[in-house]
Amino acid sequence: MFMYITYGTKEYLEEKIPAGSLLLEGNSSAAAIYESDGENPFQEHHSYEIINKRGDLQGAGFAVMNHIPVSEEGRSRFEDRFQNRAGLVDNEPGFHAIRILRPVSNDPYIVLTLWDSQASFVSWQQSKAYHDAHKDRGTSSGLPQDLFTGPSFVKEYVVERT
Repeated sequence: MFMYITYGTKEYLEEKIPAGSLLLEGNSSAAAIYESDGENPFQEHHSYEIINKRGDLQGAGFAVMNHIPVSEEGRSRFEDRFQNRAGLVDNEPGFHAIRILRPVSNDPYIVLTLWDSQASFVSWQQSKAYHDAHKDRGTSSGLPQDLFTGPSFVKEYVVERT
């Protein structure tokens, strides 16, 4: 299973995205995502293999993409961590879906989560489950920092259309 992502203005993407895509609107840009076993529907795109998934993309109102640049040498350890994740987010109120996305080319990994609303996402970030899921970050029990080629960054979007 693959996920294809393209970026642009909301107006441009509204004209170009196929049925079944999600249109995501951020503060300064928009994105369209399409999940499929088939062909990529976008002319300009970023391609990802879905290595872990839970939940349904449809019906969500808010999306968060955590972009994580991982070194070539660190890919297997990074993926193993997510393949064996505790899954605490899966039971949070307002949670819809998670996708762990392995880049097909030179892009960073993406951890995509979809929520009912931004408030649901913020509640997750403030929860004990979030603290437990991230307790090893930055410690000797967590992933070594040399696995990463740069800092991660997060983009948040309102889901405009499903």
